Amino acid sequence: MKFEGSYVALITPFKANGEVDEDKIRELVNYHIENGTAGIVPCGTTGEAPTLTFAEHEKVIKIVVEEVKGRIQVIAGAGSNNTDRAVELTKYAKELGADAALSTCPYYNKPSQRGIYEHYKKIAEEAKFPVMLYNVPGRTGVNIEAETVARLAEFPEIVAIKEATGSIEQMIRIQDLCGDK
Repeated sequence: MKFEGSYVALITPFKANGEVDEDKIRELVNYHIENGTAGIVPCGTTGEAPTLTFAEHEKVIKIVVEEVKGRIQVIAGAGSNNTDRAVELTKYAKELGADAALSTCPYYNKPSQRGIYEHYKKIAEEAKFPVMLYNVPGRTGVNIEAETVARLAEFPEIVAIKEATGSIEQMIRIQDLCGDK
């Protein structure tokens, strides 16, 4: 799987009554396609995924995949602090036809590096779908260390990382340890 170009972390628009605004989502998707966006990422941090109900989360991914119709890539947000839920969301993204899943490490719980490894290992082994790690310690409370990323890169399902620590040193270390994986 190759990721090139600009990918947009899509917001989740709501109607005044608090319901997900399906029409606005479709409008946003088409706006980005018409303006040359290479891929869309629904239900990530920008899409307020942790605040969505399970039904809302699944609805947003479904709407986006349906509207994209294979014209650009969809990397569906599938992160959760519950490993089984992350597996479920990743499988759902696969079933709908997304291209990959974006998955944060468990947040709030502050797992150890072993816990992070086991979390992603289970997702990779059970979902059998391309997963992009999402390292955003400012939101999750824990950093996925470069050595853990390198171990996870051994799984063919772990295809990329969205590295949001802001640490050049960490990015260099990941590149050194992972090379072209």
